[in-house]
Amino acid sequence: MSDVLVAAAIRHGDPGVPVDPLTGAVREDRGTGRASDAGPAALEHALRLADALGGRCVAVTVAGAGADGMLREALAAGAHEVLRVEGPDHDGAATARTLHRALLERHGPPDVVVCGDEPAGHGTGATPAFLAARLGAAQALGLLELRAARDALDAVRGLDAGRCERLRIPLPAVCSVRADCVRPRRAPLPAVLAASRAGIPVVTVAPPASPDAVRTVAVRPYRPRPKVLPGPSGDTARDRMLALTGTFVPRTPPRVVAAAEPAHAVEELLGFLRAHGYLEQDR
Repeated sequence: MSDVLVAAAIRHGDPGVPVDPLTGAVREDRGTGRASDAGPAALEHALRLADALGGRCVAVTVAGAGADGMLREALAAGAHEVLRVEGPDHDGAATARTLHRALLERHGPPDVVVCGDEPAGHGTGATPAFLAARLGAAQALGLLELRAARDALDAVRGLDAGRCERLRIPLPAVCSVRADCVRPRRAPLPAVLAASRAGIPVVTVAPPASPDAVRTVAVRPYRPRPKVLPGPSGDTARDRMLALTGTFVPRTPPRVVAAAEPAHAVEELLGFLRAHGYLEQDR
């Protein structure tokens, strides 16, 4: 395949609060931060897919200027191009829209987008799904392996209880890989020095001109709608009160049954269900 575009969507991780390990003092300079836990794995898989498909790899992120160092590391690792996008990223849908607009404007529609499968504490993880919907692409998440095949991708997805399943993913595709599924490559020193002087292209995506279809009109406590019930029958107030309370309705008094054997308990339960019409009577 020729002219294949593989995009590595890397999430810029929170640099956290720097603390001096000797004195315990908190520094005000928080630094630039690095890629999230699954970001290097997403980049490594994107580089391998680009090599196998004969295409090019673009590392892209939605972040501020603090992510330039992370993108230079992607260049040093072998990415053909990088792109930093500034735009709305307050939720998964907004981030997907920003990525989609920037990729189309700068490089055109990608054939494969590789994202990091982030843990639950680092966001909702909904961005790949929204991005796949915008691209009209297939989506697979929680991948442990990802390889190029003929006009498709072969993948292994991890399931619960240590199980796995094999997938054939058609192109275009949006894939999410786990952080521990691959060992990222080390960039050679000449590439690191060259990337440190490289400029980072920036694309700014404006928020949508029209408001979203769902708007917040008011915020108030939830109050369920009342349930409409038929009124009680009766000519007098006493009759209607008796109908509401069910005073003269015959009822089966409760009783305690102590069954010595499981078979006896089953017979008691089945007898109760038959007596109240839940089961048919024995013929």
